[in-house]
Amino acid sequence: MKKAYIKYLLGVFIFGSNGIVASYISLASYEIVLLRSFLGIILLFALFLLTGNRPTVFKYKHDLLFIMLSGMAMAADWLFLFEAFDQIGVGLASVMNYFGPVIVVALSPFFFKEKLTYVRLISMFAALIGVFLVSGDIISGSANFWGLLCGILSAFSYAALVISDKKAEHIKGFENSVFQLFFAFLTVAVFVGIKQGFVIHVAAGDWFPILLLGFFNTGICCFLYFSSIGSLPAQTVAVCGYIEPLSAVVLAVLILHETMLPLQILGAFLIVAGALFGECYKPANLKRLM
Repeated sequence: MKKAYIKYLLGVFIFGSNGIVASYISLASYEIVLLRSFLGIILLFALFLLTGNRPTVFKYKHDLLFIMLSGMAMAADWLFLFEAFDQIGVGLASVMNYFGPVIVVALSPFFFKEKLTYVRLISMFAALIGVFLVSGDIISGSANFWGLLCGILSAFSYAALVISDKKAEHIKGFENSVFQLFFAFLTVAVFVGIKQGFVIHVAAGDWFPILLLGFFNTGICCFLYFSSIGSLPAQTVAVCGYIEPLSAVVLAVLILHETMLPLQILGAFLIVAGALFGECYKPANLKRLM
């Protein structure tokens, strides 16, 4: 259990540095996502086979469909998120991306027949206020509209990823992650191929952060994450997952010297707190956290 905790926390924390690493790559955001997913799936599939796993997903056609949809949603999430990194900064984009779980809570009565309790309504309301505070200066014309829109769209894509993934009943954990990333790569490849073809000019100085982002931040971290969550309580996974946006904000301030206005800091807090509250809405879970 201790080993699983360490692997999970390390993976989540490193995921939070994705935007930091990407900021040192001079390529377009969609080119970064293509290379990241390509390198990541090579390493992740190799680790999948080397650890003695064999694909079983083709036995469950229903699951395969939803894993494909979740992979496409992952591709959209990354494309919008990495563009938001460029436009509005790593910290702000990472926090807006985590509005996704709130969207899942709002849609859960339709997709999973779950009741929308007053606690969940409070969590959604808090997160919505947070989004408004984070992007409220758009009214004055001082905000980057395209960057904020990409942040919001990444959140909706994140929600689509989670909902599709939950619909896959038999294929979970490591194998789910491998095929999800595979379909994400195919989706990004089709997008980039239509947009500009597959000729990407990579400067010599870009190779190290590209390899770091693809092999380590994607391949190794996915392995750490998905090989550990099966040994941890679901509530722990849900709560500790919010280390990712928080680490992204801290690293963006320390390394990239990004700044956030006081109202944006408050908005970021409300988004993360609202999403976290929605995850822990059951009274018994709340008591365990106190």
